Amino acid sequence: MSENLSYTVRSIAELEGHSDRAWNLAWNPKHPLVASCSADKTVRLYSYGVTTASALEPSLSFKTNQTIHTEHLKTVRAVAWSPSGRTLATASFDSNVGIWEQERDERDDEEDEDGQTGSLGSGDWECVGTLEGHETECKSVAYSPTGTLLASCSRDKSVWIWEVQPDAEFECMGVLLEHSQDVKCVAWHPHEDILASGSYDDTIKLYVDDPSDDWYCFTTISGHESTVWSIAWSPCGRYLASASDDKTVRIWAYVDVNPNSNSDNNRILQIKPPSAMTNSHGSGRWVQVAVLEGGERSVYSVAWGKGKQSEGGLGWLASAGGDGAVRVWDVQEPEAGSVVLKPKLVASYPEAHGVYDVNCVSWNPRPGLEDVIATAGDDGSVKIWRVVPSSK
Repeated sequence: MSENLSYTVRSIAELEGHSDRAWNLAWNPKHPLVASCSADKTVRLYSYGVTTASALEPSLSFKTNQTIHTEHLKTVRAVAWSPSGRTLATASFDSNVGIWEQERDERDDEEDEDGQTGSLGSGDWECVGTLEGHETECKSVAYSPTGTLLASCSRDKSVWIWEVQPDAEFECMGVLLEHSQDVKCVAWHPHEDILASGSYDDTIKLYVDDPSDDWYCFTTISGHESTVWSIAWSPCGRYLASASDDKTVRIWAYVDVNPNSNSDNNRILQIKPPSAMTNSHGSGRWVQVAVLEGGERSVYSVAWGKGKQSEGGLGWLASAGGDGAVRVWDVQEPEAGSVVLKPKLVASYPEAHGVYDVNCVSWNPRPGLEDVIATAGDDGSVKIWRVVPSSK
């Protein structure tokens, strides 16, 4: 719907069912399911099928799979799938985290081969565990890339890290009280056990485990002028994007400043544990490498997917927020000798949920569907979109 942009955001489906605002959503990484959560205290699961009418653009069809009437007493603010796709975590304003698994039988153990079966099985989803500890509203929850750790954060200014154990058991590995205000979001590095959090105190914190001690904060990233609502790592893990109440999306990178190098004294290193971030060959620091104007109002959500990227591409970055628009940028590697990124706005869709705020945007992680995106809004709906080349 925007002129002179190389891609168009095309509507695929509108998934209704929530009776109050839809806060968050998550694509299942292994199975054709998407989960959404709402102020109505439910989680809705939608399944989808893929048809190959066009090899270049497979067609998707969505249908309601199940509604989980959670045992939460207040709004369900966030949902997250485990990497296996078999466990769902919910974060609620009742201060608790719920752990959900599906009742299964032998027929359900067969893997989906082509994405057409629609779900893990037909069994009901049941709460197999409740994680208690936060003192007030839980705002976000996320599984580590290995699925062995779960992070949660809260209005109580804390970040909790839980170890996932067999039989839906969890052990608290650390309570981190680094932020001075409400913690809005947590996100794990895609390849390593490094955790990021964003807060009402305008900062981003990074945490890692000290094998001989406990989890600790090793970096504070400052630069936003207001609340950090959402954070997302790049697929390669070398960059971190953040969305803020200051109406911007910013991209950060760890830069090694080596005064002994004439040709590459600002080289961006792949994210490593703190032991590798400063060494005898130079000093490293986190720097802002891009600022994107995210709209006329607060930016509530940012997502970084692989997209249909070209050679040398870092993927597609999407944002959404209070102005109702969905924006997509193509992010390329920086020019030689520079650390500055120059993301290009390639698609924009205004009023994606009409006059309502868009609370969440999320890329489909499954192979072949990297151009499919979902949004959740204050109108209670979940909408599915595809980013396609604009017509000439």
